[in-house]
Amino acid sequence: MDLGRLLLAIATVSSLTAVVCGNVVFQVHNKFKGREDRSLTAMRAHDARRHGRLLADVDLQLGGNGHPSETGLYFAKIGIGSPSKDYYVQVDTGSDILWVNCIGCDKCPKKSDLGIELSLYDPKSSSTGNLVTCDEGFCTSTYNGPLPGCRPNLLCQYNVVYGDGSSTAGYFVKDDVQLDQVTGNLQTSSTNGSVIFGCGDKQSGELGSSSEALDGILGFGQANSSMLSQLASSGKVKKIFAHCLDSINGGGIFAIGDVTQPKVNTTPLVPNQPHYNVIMKEVEVGGDVLPLPTDVFDSGDGKGTIIDSGTTLAYLPDEVYKQLMNAIMAKQPGMKLHTVEAQFSCFQFVGSVDHEFPMVKFHFAGSLTLTVYPHDYLFQIREDAWCFGWMNSGVQSKDGKDMTLLGDLVLSNKLVLYDLENQTIGWTEYNCSSSIKVKDNSGAVYSVGAHDLSSSTTLVIGQVFPVLLFVYMLHSLL
Repeated sequence: MDLGRLLLAIATVSSLTAVVCGNVVFQVHNKFKGREDRSLTAMRAHDARRHGRLLADVDLQLGGNGHPSETGLYFAKIGIGSPSKDYYVQVDTGSDILWVNCIGCDKCPKKSDLGIELSLYDPKSSSTGNLVTCDEGFCTSTYNGPLPGCRPNLLCQYNVVYGDGSSTAGYFVKDDVQLDQVTGNLQTSSTNGSVIFGCGDKQSGELGSSSEALDGILGFGQANSSMLSQLASSGKVKKIFAHCLDSINGGGIFAIGDVTQPKVNTTPLVPNQPHYNVIMKEVEVGGDVLPLPTDVFDSGDGKGTIIDSGTTLAYLPDEVYKQLMNAIMAKQPGMKLHTVEAQFSCFQFVGSVDHEFPMVKFHFAGSLTLTVYPHDYLFQIREDAWCFGWMNSGVQSKDGKDMTLLGDLVLSNKLVLYDLENQTIGWTEYNCSSSIKVKDNSGAVYSVGAHDLSSSTTLVIGQVFPVLLFVYMLHSLL
């Protein structure tokens, strides 16, 4: 059988996953059932759309730092308003604001190929919903000062334009987001948190299509306009979150709060960047450091290294990609590569890839190392056929040819901690099917197990598996 007709194994979370953010829980789902349900084309198309948006200039009409991207691997079912109504929003570390499509929206998707029921938010139908005007503190602080032409009752608007021509526009509203407060180990009670978010009234391009359509986006970026930042500024959560994605058994953890176990080594985030940029120092293959140019990992416009859980594969600058692939293939001199779908390098092999192929290590500032095993960077597409998950950034995008983008390919089976309070990011190899420990400001520590928490959830929507998201908040403030 021709390799191009085979399905690629996807290194993503495929079944039940628990997500922790303080003391509050809401459901998060994976868009894709697992390895067997996505073709090479579908996976690459996902990353192509997302990569283009990460590189695109973002034009917020009234300012701001939102960088929503259309395609992500995870989405949450959250309740908004009084009475509460469910909405499905993409969970994305590359975005800042929470926004949902609103009543009267122009060109908003009416159906989704994910098999979920889409809804339009109506602030007038919620007793706790309020419009945000341009003279309010949120608007002026988000856009770094008073807005020209602002007058009483003028709404605080947003308009995001992406590099591929897609856009989302609307205005900000304030309403309650329904949260389930964690009151002890595996115990929750319902509560609400007041959040300012975007009410989308016009979408275009891919954002208006039915393919993988959702009600909106829940950003976990660094901007003050994010839900995480708002909850942190009110003292309800710490500006820290983590995820642990189990690509072997399925499941995992996504947490907001102070993770006390496992301990994680960290590297500084590059300051004043919209994404989670880090400083890479060198690449090692099978114990040998690649002789790369000293400036290949420099930071700057269109350059640098980004950690992004919303990207599936790993993208490397041309020089890094070629040297990496040559070093790996040197361990298998008689192996012949076949190009599948014009971009994937695949080969025939029977045996243990971990025994026959070298480990790859990325070294970062602060002596932090990211180890990627052969079973992580290779995908088995049939019993005797495998493909590489490394991609050449120079071939994928003209503007991002010098960028390194590390996605789930290298992040799976590791606890990744984003500490925005100390501006660091770190990780450690971890069994994502086990549990972590989180602590609130009162000193209470809760052990959260991925499979324990998700085992009580039976909801399956189409081919999307549910996971749980927990918000670890202070009892006294809720």
